[in-house]
Amino acid sequence: MADSSHRPLPLLVTGDPDLLDDLVRLAAAGGTELDVAPDPAAARSRWSYAPAVLVGADQAAACLLAGLPRRRRLILAGSAPAIDPAWELAGQLGAEHIALLPEAEPWLVDRFAEAAQPPTAGRAVAVLGGRGGAGASTLAGGLAVTAVGLGLRTLLLDADPLGGGLDLILGWERRAGLRWAAVAESGGDFAAPALLGALPQHGDLVLLSFARDELLAVPVEAMAAALAAARNQRDLTVIDVPRRLDDAATLALQSADQALLIVPAEVRAVAAAARVAAIARLHCADLRVVVRGPAPGRLKPGMVARSLGLELAGVLRPEHELRRDLEHGSAPAQSGRGPLADLCRELITNLTGAAHRDAA
Repeated sequence: MADSSHRPLPLLVTGDPDLLDDLVRLAAAGGTELDVAPDPAAARSRWSYAPAVLVGADQAAACLLAGLPRRRRLILAGSAPAIDPAWELAGQLGAEHIALLPEAEPWLVDRFAEAAQPPTAGRAVAVLGGRGGAGASTLAGGLAVTAVGLGLRTLLLDADPLGGGLDLILGWERRAGLRWAAVAESGGDFAAPALLGALPQHGDLVLLSFARDELLAVPVEAMAAALAAARNQRDLTVIDVPRRLDDAATLALQSADQALLIVPAEVRAVAAAARVAAIARLHCADLRVVVRGPAPGRLKPGMVARSLGLELAGVLRPEHELRRDLEHGSAPAQSGRGPLADLCRELITNLTGAAHRDAA
């Protein structure tokens, strides 16, 4: 379940109807709702990205046996004497707190009130291609480079293990810093400043991508840690999302405030993009289309948008020098001139309200 702003809710894992009633009541007093899962199997897909997790005493052993990853902001909750057998499992689960009811009710209301506060952190935009070779990685790189030029602290996050690596898009393949494999090995157990400080970076642009010798699925908990760090420490996160979503890419798409589907102005590309859009809109409510020229059959951008049932976010006109510049190691939109740079400025301004540095 999700609230009207599409923010993740605190997750409660319990099959105890009395405990469920108590915690729903306390959450309402704190101004929020709960995402309820009756057991670890139902909780698994939301476990890592929920802002907080409460495990009922009745499900503590089951969560431990299910091998759910350790995470921050995990609370073991229950009433005596039901909570007594679960007490010794708290450390093994990685619980930061044990909430014994009814004594902990005021404390829980305060925690729920914190979760109900509207987000004030950075924005996130996901980019995915309507078909292979549509230009999603180039657009993602251009957005990141342009955002830094507009004064935004930016993370460019690669969620596509088969995409070739965004370090090549930026010309950063030899730049020092951690790649996904090292972050995944840590289980996401980094403080936000430490994680971002260990990644390849230049000025206000930070990159989390794959190394050349890596081919792995990113663990969901590592993706969740990276996204949380970005929300707290970056003004904008740009995420390159694959067309075929794994669990980590799904989480990344769900975290985005807006998703951009880039589609060449070709009939077959639009047909392929319709399939991608049908899946993507399940995970991001604000899905828009960017139409890329040229249009060999004179297919208009508005026709593409209407065919997909999506709002037209912008049009990327042909830029003949772009491919040559990328092959020579120049980052997309690095010069700040040309159709890609113009489009990226428009998209970022619409998403974040960022103004041009040289604006009057």
